[in-house]
Amino acid sequence: MNQTPNYRLGLYEKAMPNHLSLVQKLETAKRCGYDYVELSIDETDEKLQRLDMSREERTALLAQSAELGIAFESICLSAHRKFPIGSSDPLVRARGLEIMEKAVLLAADLGIRVIQIAGYDVYYEPSTSETREWFAKELSKCTELASLYGVTLAFETMETEFINTVRKAMTWVERMQCPYLGVYPDSGNMTNAARLYGTDECEDLLSGRGHVVALHLKETVPGKFRNIPYGTGHVNFERMIQAAYKLGVRRYLAEFWYLEEKNHEKLLKQSNRFLRDRFAVLENSGSD
Repeated sequence: MNQTPNYRLGLYEKAMPNHLSLVQKLETAKRCGYDYVELSIDETDEKLQRLDMSREERTALLAQSAELGIAFESICLSAHRKFPIGSSDPLVRARGLEIMEKAVLLAADLGIRVIQIAGYDVYYEPSTSETREWFAKELSKCTELASLYGVTLAFETMETEFINTVRKAMTWVERMQCPYLGVYPDSGNMTNAARLYGTDECEDLLSGRGHVVALHLKETVPGKFRNIPYGTGHVNFERMIQAAYKLGVRRYLAEFWYLEEKNHEKLLKQSNRFLRDRFAVLENSGSD
């Protein structure tokens, strides 16, 4: 693998077939040229069960990762879409907090330093002043827990109005005033938001100076947020990477989904090459 020392490019777990084991996914990602894998904890029972992984399973995964030379280095925690911490239902909020606590503990045990959290107060119910206040109250508990274990929580910029820009995410970062709360933007979602508001996505990214921990590299088109192949949408990856690099961001993630491709490894390698070529443009420009 031709690894460039100035940045690390990870792979979203869901870009690979779901039938592969976690170790097989690590092997696949390494074989296709990626530096690490982002683990998914979504709202499905299958993924939520990972939060109850036994001590022996966690130890074995760490040992196998060390042997392979590639690991799960971040978590995409999207389970709060179903169990939002801003919900008007106290049982849903309690479940959301339980998920957060278990995710932080899992991250601590696996040596994962960053958990990307969804920028939703609620998803399947209307957002109101009450849900926003519940979100604030419970988020404070989440950041205290993250601080206890030294795990960074970082907002993803989403496809909904609540947090679809870095500026909006930063209002919560500034409100919480916690060193373990940051922003982990999605380039595709940010680009769509910029077209919606008539703003510039790179200027928006720069508004997170000092708090952007990594960047999801995802392709989109106006109004569509997933399953757009790299190079067929409207995300200017060169500009986004250059802006992120100026902020000191050195961790990036290829985010796309496995769609029953007959030769999925070919697509993984093509996507890797597409994104690394965008970094090559940055390097050849002499930017620092």
